[in-house]
Amino acid sequence: MSNHLHLILSASDSNLSDTLRDFKKFTSNNIIKAIKNNNYESRRSWMLWIFKKAGEENKRNKDYQFWQQENHPVELSTNEMMDQRLNYLHDNPVRSGAVRSAKEYVYSSAIDYYTTERGLIEIDFIE
Repeated sequence: MSNHLHLILSASDSNLSDTLRDFKKFTSNNIIKAIKNNNYESRRSWMLWIFKKAGEENKRNKDYQFWQQENHPVELSTNEMMDQRLNYLHDNPVRSGAVRSAKEYVYSSAIDYYTTERGLIEIDFIE
């Protein structure tokens, strides 16, 4: 989705909270850097201003805030819950009207699950 992200993840070496924190830090630093370095991005000044303003309002940030502080974790303790969440995740762009079928959304793992094609990033399948 263009304004939010759904993930199904597990953390074997650390707790999930630490993994999510590190993910947010890594991605926000790299996204801000990419925006700053992209001279062709017509919204560059506006986006940096928005992220800077959000960062100033949060004492936990040095400069910019890309991600919201809160998240909505749900423990997937059964196979049924995993299937339900995976379907929800894949159907989200369809419900928003971005695509007609889940496998059409380029930023989704749906293509990996519903076809023999592979999506943009390698995934570990939930079975």
